[in-house]
Amino acid sequence: YKSSVSPEMDIMEYCRKEWRGNTPVAKRMRKGYEAVAQKFASIRRIRGDNYCAFRGTLFQALSQAIQLPRWMQSEDFTMLPENLLSEYDWIKQWQLKQKPGKKMGEISDEIKEYLTLLRKKWKSISEIKSPTEKQEACDKLFKNEEEEYSLYEALKFLMLNTAIELYNADKNGRRVPIFSWLLFARDTSSNPCQLMHNHLNHIGHSGGLEQVEMFLLAYALQYTIQVYRLYKYGTDEFITLYPNDPEEDWPVVILITEDDRHYNIPVRMCQETML
Repeated sequence: YKSSVSPEMDIMEYCRKEWRGNTPVAKRMRKGYEAVAQKFASIRRIRGDNYCAFRGTLFQALSQAIQLPRWMQSEDFTMLPENLLSEYDWIKQWQLKQKPGKKMGEISDEIKEYLTLLRKKWKSISEIKSPTEKQEACDKLFKNEEEEYSLYEALKFLMLNTAIELYNADKNGRRVPIFSWLLFARDTSSNPCQLMHNHLNHIGHSGGLEQVEMFLLAYALQYTIQVYRLYKYGTDEFITLYPNDPEEDWPVVILITEDDRHYNIPVRMCQETML
């Protein structure tokens, strides 16, 4: 198996290889990479298969995990599919990742398995003290396709759960983040059932995450996702935070994108130069 996160490469070397021309776009990309290179020395490329936002976020989260997130520790965590299915019958139409010869059948057990795997991997990697060994464990996990795609299925389900919570909170007059209004203001996702059918079911098959779904992922994981958006270099959207008013105690993962579709990972923070 080849890892879906390739080894480190010097960030400016990567940029020179990818953006040679003198078009305005190439010049902007080079400027963007130069700005990122002030903070990070290397880049790790991510396999582009419509899962790259999940892959980058999860890889970063696990690489720096030192404990199991609080919300993952609760007894209810793996009961989520059962509990949701007992209330929302339409979740039975969840599209499991295509498994040859596998009938749709009862999805609850299947998703429970994925959530259990997510918790197990997160726990075991967070308990590794040595940074080198932790990195090796992450690299190994992202070489195992079967496990990797099961983890993305778990992330999608957590996003659905968060969407349902936000939708209900709004209906009951409680305050919800602005992105939640935007999420449900789309014609294609005016409620969680439509969100599942028209968006979540397609992630990884025919599309990746849209901007507003990056917010949903951040909320589901209780992580701040900071993205260098290179094509926005020179504007105030060059560095975008999901959510843009993060909770102070949420850990931060950092991604880099040239077009809001494909994401890579910047690594090796440079030593801050003293002024």
